[in-house]
Amino acid sequence: MIRKLLPAFAALLALPAAASAQPLSDPAAAFGARPNILSMALSPNGRLISMVQSTAGDGARIVVIDTANPQPTNIGGSEGENLRLVGCEFISNERLVCTLYGVQNPYGRWAGISRLLAVNVDGSDAVALGERNSMAQLYYRAYGGSIIDNFGGTEGSVLMQQQFVPEQNTGRLAGRRGEGLGVVRVNTRNLSRTTVEPPRGDAGAYISDGRGRVRIMAISQYSGAGQATGRTLYRYRRTGSNDWQDFGTFDENDEGIAPVAVDPELEVAYAYAKLNGRLALYRVALDGSLRRELVASHPQVDVGGLIRIGRRNRVVGASFATDRWESVYFDPELRQLAERLHRTLPQQPMIDFVDSSEDDSKLLILAASDDNPGQYYLYDRASRSLTGILPARPELEGVTLASVRPISYRAADGTMVPGYLTLPPGSNGRGLPAIVMPHGGPGARDVWGFDWLAQYFANRGFAVLQPNFRGSTGYGEAWFQQNGFRSWRTAIGDVNDAGRWLISQGIADPAKLAIFGWSYGGYAALQANVLDPDLFKAAIAVAPVTDLELARDRYARTSIGGILRDFFGTGPHIAEGSPARNAARFRAPVLMFHGDRDINVEVEHARLMNSRLRSADKQSELIVYPRLDHQLDDSTARADMLRRSDAFLRRVLGIGAPAAPAAAPTGTGN
Repeated sequence: MIRKLLPAFAALLALPAAASAQPLSDPAAAFGARPNILSMALSPNGRLISMVQSTAGDGARIVVIDTANPQPTNIGGSEGENLRLVGCEFISNERLVCTLYGVQNPYGRWAGISRLLAVNVDGSDAVALGERNSMAQLYYRAYGGSIIDNFGGTEGSVLMQQQFVPEQNTGRLAGRRGEGLGVVRVNTRNLSRTTVEPPRGDAGAYISDGRGRVRIMAISQYSGAGQATGRTLYRYRRTGSNDWQDFGTFDENDEGIAPVAVDPELEVAYAYAKLNGRLALYRVALDGSLRRELVASHPQVDVGGLIRIGRRNRVVGASFATDRWESVYFDPELRQLAERLHRTLPQQPMIDFVDSSEDDSKLLILAASDDNPGQYYLYDRASRSLTGILPARPELEGVTLASVRPISYRAADGTMVPGYLTLPPGSNGRGLPAIVMPHGGPGARDVWGFDWLAQYFANRGFAVLQPNFRGSTGYGEAWFQQNGFRSWRTAIGDVNDAGRWLISQGIADPAKLAIFGWSYGGYAALQANVLDPDLFKAAIAVAPVTDLELARDRYARTSIGGILRDFFGTGPHIAEGSPARNAARFRAPVLMFHGDRDINVEVEHARLMNSRLRSADKQSELIVYPRLDHQLDDSTARADMLRRSDAFLRRVLGIGAPAAPAAAPTGTGN
């Protein structure tokens, strides 16, 4: 029987004080705080735990704990101005490789930049992996590489895929000539390197077998004009052979077969392919026959992802989301362990195997639910002990959070649309101020679980409905249609019908119905007012797309221009489906937020929308956060956004309850 122990390490990490059961003094700061743990890993021998822990603003630090003598070691951090820590993994018992990411401006436009850093667990001997940028290279290297196998054949070496950038040879005896994506074996201590896979200009990714051998290569297909077609060719190697053989193709419409992992013991690749219009998971033999075996599928939804553990990234199962997350375990022992954990932690049914020791005798586990952001545990198989490590969001410890209920509602054409309803804790669910909150993407969907945005607004007294409108992924090709932009009338119609359902059920006060969205959700929050200007009384959009032509043509002269042209399409829907071109139809006041380094949706979209609304004598305000990108990955900025949103909704909707105590704003009005 598993026995649950008290948390062993929380007091050692100088965490913020846990909240009491009393109302929060500043809900925006508590809910807007980034997760305390950004990543967590277990050493191969199971003794050390490393974690990347968020700090003030957008900063982070690396902390290492020895479970035999739990005195934490803070081995470094980042403030996020140029590059910020996002994750670390063990490549030996003494050494970590950490990923840093930031948004910089090397080309005259903002771009994502990544780098890898190797460091000892005591903070010593820190070195950058990958080739350095040089004055002689032909262009800037943005992608700093990624580890595809943390077993490179010797202790402390790894297989790393990286971008090779050629150098000018004029006046030089030697220069780098290879170009494209390749694989190198790197010693993370002395930085000696051996090219394992020579660079190819059309290579998109490589997959290793966890034993230091590259088995699969993805090759991007291009037209004669150099335009990406959205089609990928996969090749594989049989055991003992260096020759590449064709595996299959996969395109942007999910047609074909896409390998994602290799199991060297079974000599198979795990791959996605459609079954009755939905993605299923197969094992494909790598013996030359390419024989397929179906291992996971669902008649209503796509298989959502692999469950992997350990240093070798061993595949142990698959997951998919219906009303709630479900898991299928291929490993019988892990299946039994998951069942025991469910019995031990009945209030935290979402069990995630985060990492494991080399022999799987110790496992890191994250357990969470809709009204619990999650708790990290260390499980010891020998003693069957479950030791609490840290909460995912200590600011919300002891706070009563809202439960999330799967629902479905009828769209105007009779289609039943799934979604998730969050009601304020203790509410009777009648006559409430309410928010429809469409998700981003549009190639995404909402799932059951903790959502900091929905929980914040529920804490402030709002009912929140998150619809998985047509245009969402996860429900098969028929549900996705042409995507939420080309099929915007259907997608936005479903979003608006979510608001009408809230009213028809008596949940929402029709005079106090608002809409809030981020990214595509921000687009939906705006375009919903074009389709029905009278439904929503207030609209909040974070990082929204506002003009489809502007989004489509952003990369028109690059290799992906053709893919974007096909994605957004051409025709009357470009103007009809662009909220910035229909500002005159708006009646609801609008509040927008955007980071000025957004590389997903440039801030020009929000500025254009704000200008068009004001020119049409509509109420509009735009808050721009300096230095931040699409995710607004900064606790101070997120708290400010929540605080401003709450005050805006209370003012516009005429809600009398006071807003949370104000704090100094971080954004600038435009």
